[in-house]
Amino acid sequence: MTTTRENIIHEADYLVRNNGYNAFSFKDISNAIGIKTASIHYHFPTKSDLAIAVLEEHLSILEKTRECYKNKTPLENLDKFLSIYSQIKKENKVCIVGSLATDLNTVDEKIKGKLKTFALAFLDWVAAFLEKGRKEHIFHFDCTPRTKALLIISNMLAILQLSRLTGQEDFENVKKTIKNELLKK
Repeated sequence: MTTTRENIIHEADYLVRNNGYNAFSFKDISNAIGIKTASIHYHFPTKSDLAIAVLEEHLSILEKTRECYKNKTPLENLDKFLSIYSQIKKENKVCIVGSLATDLNTVDEKIKGKLKTFALAFLDWVAAFLEKGRKEHIFHFDCTPRTKALLIISNMLAILQLSRLTGQEDFENVKKTIKNELLKK
């Protein structure tokens, strides 16, 4: 059973990724989960505190994923990475980084710092399994693992949003192309 705090975080995550950080209020969360705004303020005095909690939840999920996949092959890590975006697409959302990055100039420094922490941890995970895959001659690319990770992540961020307009086929084609290009010798 989930707690009120967890329900608030879940709904805030949904609203941030569906509407954007600046497009929701505590009242929206209150209406969605059937509690008073005072209950939300009890757990999260400010909207920034709530955004930090949402990002900490994403960071926790990422850390669990990394731990679970640390002994798996680079290809299994890549498939997991791509499946994260497939799930976001299936839910008709955008990723938390893409959503909050668009509001970056309007959020406080704590949110910026936590978003940067999450984005760098995600980047480090992808770069690490790309590097391992290249050392094991599974993946093939000419740039640094970090640069390749940036290219792959930015492609997935972009196609996630662009395919909302162009369709599922484009999303699947970009995913498939990323994987195929890494596997080419």
